[in-house]
Amino acid sequence: MTSGASPFAVASGGLRVSIRLTPKASRNQVQGVAAESDGQAVLKVQVTAVPEDGKANAALVKLLAKTWRLPRTALDIVQGATDRRKVVLISGDAEDLRQRLDLWMAEQS
Repeated sequence: MTSGASPFAVASGGLRVSIRLTPKASRNQVQGVAAESDGQAVLKVQVTAVPEDGKANAALVKLLAKTWRLPRTALDIVQGATDRRKVVLISGDAEDLRQRLDLWMAEQS
C-alpha cells in the first residue's frame, strides 16, 4: 500500500474515488491503494465479471457497496465507464464518507 497518497477526493455532492479495475479476475476483491505511472493514487479492484455490456462496472459498484456498507444507489461511475481507470462518485456527506473510508483503509493495512 502506498503511504501518504489517497485515491479519495472531496467533490461537490460527495467523495470521488479513483479506481483501477481489473475484470475477469479469479475473485472479487479490493486489493488496496497503488500509484499509477503518472503518480496518481488509485484503489486497485478486481472483479470476476467480463468487461461486456457494463457487467464489470455493475460488479464493481456491487463490490464497493458491500465492502463499504453503502447503498448501491450512492455509487455512480462518473468517469471511465469503458476504461480500466475509473472515477466513482459516492453521494453523501463528503467529510463523513472520507472519515469512514480512511478508517476502512487503515483497517486494511
